[in-house]
Amino acid sequence: MTIDQYNFNGKKAIVRVDFNVPLDENGNITDDTRIRGALPTLKKILADGGSLIIMSHMGKPKGKVNPKMSLSQIKDAVAKALGTEVEFAEDCATAADKAAALKPGQVLLLENLRFHPEEEGKPVGIDKADPAYDAAKKEMKEKQKEFAKTLASYADVYVNDAFGTAHRRHASTAVIADYFDADSKMLGYLMEKEVKAVDNILSDIKRPFTAIMGGSKVSTKIGIIENLMDKVDNLILCGGMTYTFAKALGGEVGKSICEEDKLDLALDIIKKAKEKGVNLVLGIDCVAADDFSNDANTMVVSSKEIPAEWEGLDAGPETRKLFANAIKGAKTILWNGPAGVFEFDNFTAGSRAIADAVVEATENGAFSLVGGGDSVACVNKFGLADKVSYVSTGGGALLEAIEGKVLPGVAAIKG
Repeated sequence: MTIDQYNFNGKKAIVRVDFNVPLDENGNITDDTRIRGALPTLKKILADGGSLIIMSHMGKPKGKVNPKMSLSQIKDAVAKALGTEVEFAEDCATAADKAAALKPGQVLLLENLRFHPEEEGKPVGIDKADPAYDAAKKEMKEKQKEFAKTLASYADVYVNDAFGTAHRRHASTAVIADYFDADSKMLGYLMEKEVKAVDNILSDIKRPFTAIMGGSKVSTKIGIIENLMDKVDNLILCGGMTYTFAKALGGEVGKSICEEDKLDLALDIIKKAKEKGVNLVLGIDCVAADDFSNDANTMVVSSKEIPAEWEGLDAGPETRKLFANAIKGAKTILWNGPAGVFEFDNFTAGSRAIADAVVEATENGAFSLVGGGDSVACVNKFGLADKVSYVSTGGGALLEAIEGKVLPGVAAIKG
């Protein structure tokens, strides 16, 4: 069943969204992208004449009530975005009466799901090394089922529109789906778009295919790099990873971020790329700084010749040209992770060069997917989010999907 095929008239829909939005110290939302992303799904239910129960997590309260992570802080913003009043349930596990009282067109927002340890289904206050851990885990899994059953009891239909949490088998993202039949559970519009975008990247590849992987550590991206090796024509590895590769190749990297224990892995990646005929693009020069700050003294040096007390914080001018050349001719582009410390205005040039090349390729007919928190923040900072094909809301979920893993939140609905 798809959301377009379903008529919500007279039905109560419980919708899992990702309203884990950033708040300032006064509880004001600093970026409402995630709320705006869920609006098409929420408005379709209300327009059909359904009533709406919205559930989400916020932060990592670890199964305890924490006022700083209460969804009551965003109730008014959600009401404004929907253009209608929103009721609030102070405890998501005891909201049956409020849910039952909902009339068509009315909205109920549940309190943070993760105030209950059952949501994540992990035992609290017991170490994995403890002999009693396995029994505690088993008991928690049973409690998780009960918690999911309670949430399911509030509604006639379940909609999952939270791609950002689709890689977690939590009560509200996967287990709850067991309590609805196939015609009463579906993906929301945002989830459908995300799944399709990933499909475009992995199954419907137009060549050449260029993937850009940034980030500080090779170790966190190894699964993705290995999966992409069989798919891409060009693989750009940038950001902090640059210096692990430079050191592996016999270079001096000063104070730059470098995984000393991953030098063999870096050499292995270089070897695999050669064997598979993948054009591996690594930084050859960088903007080095004498301090980790926007106001540091800088110089452009070879990525393999960084002085002792200096560190590489951005891609250098020659590297930017290499990156742009590998991107501009591509027909499929995946970008995850910036080329430098883009949060500092003086170290944005590398990421900007990537962004401009991605936009140019997109204008020339390429499909471009940008995902992962930092890359999204990057294109938003440059005001280019609407100039690429798709900006993904999911960080970990996107990466696991690209790694070839099955996402529990999608599988629970699509089977």
